[in-house]
Amino acid sequence: MLALDYFNARLEATISPMDYLKSKQIDPDKYFLIDVRNGPVHLRSLTIKGTKVIPQQELPDRLNELPKEKEIIVYCWDVWCNTAAKAAKFLLEHGYKVKELTGGIAAWKEMNFPVSDSIQEVSMSDSCRC
Repeated sequence: MLALDYFNARLEATISPMDYLKSKQIDPDKYFLIDVRNGPVHLRSLTIKGTKVIPQQELPDRLNELPKEKEIIVYCWDVWCNTAAKAAKFLLEHGYKVKELTGGIAAWKEMNFPVSDSIQEVSMSDSCRC
């Protein structure tokens, strides 16, 4: 593989946090963002605002929650984690259009982009039942 082929493939398979936000401003319905991090809930309570949380281990049982018409963006912990790559591969094998958010939640937080506390949101909605 030539270097140019590698970088073209990499750019086709990933999206940076800045490019994601910019594209969402232009077309808010283009993407479906998924937090695929595995691990204890208390460690992954902070998520990117607007994220659907589906741990990578649960993807096979929760495909019905994903829209086929949107481009799926997956993210995990950081650049050293390959959970998002595993999730992307699985989703591609099942006919979804997928990209990985480069840098994961760590890069997102480092740039001070919008996050939410999923534990707080879940517990508030569970207690309300409105």
